[in-house]
This record gives sequence, structure tokens and C-alpha cells, in this order.
Amino acid sequence: MKLISWNVNGLRACLKKGFLDFFAAEQADVFCIQETKMQPEQAEIELSGYRQYWNSAEKKGYSGTAVFTRREPLSVAYDIGDPAHVGEGRSITLEFPEFYLVTFYTPNAQQELARIDYRMQWEDAARAYLLSLDAKKPVVLCGDLNVAHEEIDLKNPAPNRGNAGFSDQEREKFTELLQAGFTDTFRKLHPQLAGAYSWWSYRFHAREKNAGWRIDYFLTSNRLFPQVRSSEILSEVYGSDHCPVLLELDAD
Repeated sequence: MKLISWNVNGLRACLKKGFLDFFAAEQADVFCIQETKMQPEQAEIELSGYRQYWNSAEKKGYSGTAVFTRREPLSVAYDIGDPAHVGEGRSITLEFPEFYLVTFYTPNAQQELARIDYRMQWEDAARAYLLSLDAKKPVVLCGDLNVAHEEIDLKNPAPNRGNAGFSDQEREKFTELLQAGFTDTFRKLHPQLAGAYSWWSYRFHAREKNAGWRIDYFLTSNRLFPQVRSSEILSEVYGSDHCPVLLELDAD
């Protein structure tokens, strides 16, 4: 089973930059996207053979998630079960026979950590939600989690210490999630691989210099990890300031 996740930083813009060609070439079973920045009626997106599920933000041109799947889910749920975190379109959950697939677009803590309190509330609610699912069957979590966990996960850790995405608070919440029973599949398979990033600033020729951050992930419940065949970052794919990430599972 082939899963892809991509923060497209505006799907309408990405459609003009080769999204459909990449989508067709990959033939993923499930394709999760974050930061759609649109309502589904704002573009004609015909994906033959795929069901579409959208969770758009109430605010136009902001946030949003979508999932395109060839496999029909047993059920679909939106948001994370907490009324404090509704309206920004940040999560979709698909239930399959073997596992739950959850995609997140985690809130950014913003400059000077202006939104760190909300981010911490989201982290706790999101972890509780994932654990409630994990109590029923294993979970695959993908998406832009807006945190580089360890120093190996960004090019310049020292000057970014304390900034949004590399604050102690955000990194500790990621650690808490792993300790609750989840595996960072890419890092587990590539423990010493440096220079592997999924996001680059549009400024300072960051992508040309590979001055990036790894903030897009596939996590699995620990007990599902033995079925992980590969977990990769598709850094050669352009169209956004993020690149896609891929997970292949041996699914029964």
C-alpha cells in the first residue's frame, strides 16, 4: 500500500506547477494534502478512480486538508474530536480495515511564538485523539507537523533554537507523542541521514543550498512499524515550498 503526503501550499497554485502529472505518475493508493487554501468548489479536480474528502478552513485561502483515496474507507471523520480545534480544516481521518489513516496540518506557532499556547493545546488534544484511535486499531499519521524534532532535522539548528518549529516546547510535544507509542518511520529507517529535508524557505535560495527543515512526517503506531517497507522524502519534486513524503506498507 503506497501512501503520499504533501503540503502543497495552495492547491490551486500547485495545480499550475505539475501537481496532476506527479499525482498520475505516482499512482498512490492514498494521497493526503495539507494547506489546500481552498474550498473544493473553487477548482475542478477530476481524479479518476479516487474518492475525495475535504476539510476546508472557514477562512478563505487558509489552511485546509484533503485526502484522495482509491480504497474506500470504512468511515471518515473530520477534526480531532475537540470543539476548540474546529474551523481551520486541519485534520481528516480515514478508517481502513487494517488501520486508521490520519492527516494533520499542525498549527504553526508563528513568529515570536505568538501562537504557542494554542499550539500546545492542539498538541495535547491531537495526542489524546490519536491514542483514542490507537486503542481500537493501529494508526498511520502523516502531514505537516510543523516541527523539526532533532538537530539533524534542520540545516541550521543553533540559530533556530527557540524559533517556531524548533522551540523546546514543540520538540518536547513531539517526543511525548513518540513515547506514547508512535514511530517516526523515516528517522527509524534512516537514523543517521543528515541533509534530508521536506521544507525550504522561498528566501535566500534555501532550496538550492538545501538549507531546509524536515517537518513533514509519516508516523505509525509502534506495532504497525514492522509492516513499513519504505519511508522516503521525495525532495526532487517541486511545486511547493514543501516536497512530498512517501510511505509504503505491507498491508494484509
